[in-house]
Amino acid sequence: MADLVIEGLTKRFGGVTAVDDVNLHVADGEFVTLLGPSGCGKSTTLAAVAGLDRADGGRIQVGGTVYFDAARGIYRPPEARSCGLVFQSYALWPHMTVADNVAFPLSLRKVPGPERKRRIEEVLALVEMEPYAARYPHELSGGQQQRVALARTLVYHPAILLLDEPLSNLDAKLRDRARAWLGELRTRLKLTTIYVTHDQIEALALSDRIVVMNGGRIAQVGAPQEIYDHPADPFVADFIGTTNFLPARVVDGAPEGGRALLELADGQRLEVQAERAASAGSRVTLAYRPEQMRIADGVTEGGAVLRTRITSRAYVGGLWQVGLDLAGASLRLETRQPPRGEELHLWLPQAGGILFRGGADVAA
Repeated sequence: MADLVIEGLTKRFGGVTAVDDVNLHVADGEFVTLLGPSGCGKSTTLAAVAGLDRADGGRIQVGGTVYFDAARGIYRPPEARSCGLVFQSYALWPHMTVADNVAFPLSLRKVPGPERKRRIEEVLALVEMEPYAARYPHELSGGQQQRVALARTLVYHPAILLLDEPLSNLDAKLRDRARAWLGELRTRLKLTTIYVTHDQIEALALSDRIVVMNGGRIAQVGAPQEIYDHPADPFVADFIGTTNFLPARVVDGAPEGGRALLELADGQRLEVQAERAASAGSRVTLAYRPEQMRIADGVTEGGAVLRTRITSRAYVGGLWQVGLDLAGASLRLETRQPPRGEELHLWLPQAGGILFRGGADVAA
């Protein structure tokens, strides 16, 4: 195992900068997820680490080995890097059995027969595919094929593991099971891992840390709960989970954080506990998660009650998802109570919301 150091990584495709001065240190044994929308640079970053794309600038080092250094003219080709790479397309040889597919990288490395047999048995046991060693890929489910692809990567003991959306080809239920299994496996392996996905649930469930990317740059790095509870900007807040954004004006500010009185476009007011500075007269955006809001039911303590208009309602099994219009802003509320009528009194907590300066630049 080894740590991964990325410094000033830059990659351009023509006039487009796909990765723009990315810096990241992944500790030995850490599981880090690159998360973001399509085109944000996450897969390009992974490809640069694997050597599939030659970067235009920066430096990549794994353990004591420099994979790439633009300033010194160093570039190791993919086959000279000790990277285990699993794509969303499993790319198994259709004419080979499970055991033969797993054996293939060992054959290329001329690993002796007895050692090869031991490693194959060991890794198939690790991914719980021993009973299927003699089967062919077309005789396996998608989840089983995914495990074989991972076994084929792990069998030659890579220094780091690179996973590029490996669960994206699975259906929803199988994906949930595969995510749980992969979470158990990462705990046993303790292998330095970079995981690329656009699925926030995968990122939150599996990661030691999440790297949120936007426009080729890193927007925020942190532990899953830190990213969810304390997003750095509206983009991160919107991409990680569902977030409601309320434009407002600061009536009575908190220059160094603290209590701030806000006024919405329709004149309704609420007081919030602001972590960030909020100057009187400035425009801000207040962000709440759906689980933080609730139907007022006469409760006013610890928050504000605001009048809203119901725009939609849908029963999704155990919960109602209710669309609301509050001072021209579209909100989503999740509640076990079926909404009635055309209006709803909404309770918003004084603490827990996040105040951003200016408008909300949210994810596409």
